[in-house]
Amino acid sequence: MPKQDACFCCDEGVMVFVFVIVFGLIIGSFLNVVIYRLPKGLSLVRPGSQCPSCGKPIRFYDNIPLISYLTLKGRCRQCRSPISWRYPLVEGVTALCFAALYFKYGLSARYIAYGILTLFLIPISFIDLEKGLILNKLTIPCFILGTLVILGFHIENWKDVVFGALGGGAVVWVIGVFGKLIFRKESLGMGDVKLLVMIGVYLGFPDVLIGLFFGILAAFVVIVGGMVLKKIRVGHTIPFGPFIAIGTLVYLLWGESILRWYLGWFS
Repeated sequence: MPKQDACFCCDEGVMVFVFVIVFGLIIGSFLNVVIYRLPKGLSLVRPGSQCPSCGKPIRFYDNIPLISYLTLKGRCRQCRSPISWRYPLVEGVTALCFAALYFKYGLSARYIAYGILTLFLIPISFIDLEKGLILNKLTIPCFILGTLVILGFHIENWKDVVFGALGGGAVVWVIGVFGKLIFRKESLGMGDVKLLVMIGVYLGFPDVLIGLFFGILAAFVVIVGGMVLKKIRVGHTIPFGPFIAIGTLVYLLWGESILRWYLGWFS
């Protein structure tokens, strides 16, 4: 169970908080590169940033997170082609996640660990949304880093890491098997299983299952809402990876409060 560490309450803490937001925006800009290039097998380093439409290099002053998008009104300076809404969204989401984690955990070992997890969950989610893929190039490095950081900082013991990884992956695999039997088609892929194995390293057991429950709940709300609004039809395939990521982040940020509220109904 994640524990809340000291929060900021002084000028120095506010400065660190602002730095975290700016750092998150910069990291979000890089994650956009990962989301665009990694599924295509392109280098994340070379060439530099360029317009997807005309291929012209993007100058540094047109590559400032959020600000450049607003200044250019969402269009390339060279060819005036529209820039995808994904770019400012990823930058903003990354900054907000890093800031929220800092507000919750402070500059602690848990902040480092959960920051790394978030660093991978964001591109995994957007790639899954756009391509329907959860790439080993993201889940495997995140798994390895998580094992090193969680055990290295003694955030969890090795049993929590092992049972978290195996328990998370096994539950999703079982859900996928039953889903295939019920709906007569693939409902959850091995990518989702690997994603829960990866997350289980960071959360441990049974916390990984609570995060999964929040993800299932988020998916249920979106699917039902989409069907009511006639945006989603019965049998429509929806990537589950983003909902797993949402559930994980909800648990990390508000899990304790939600559980206390829920258990309060029985006391």
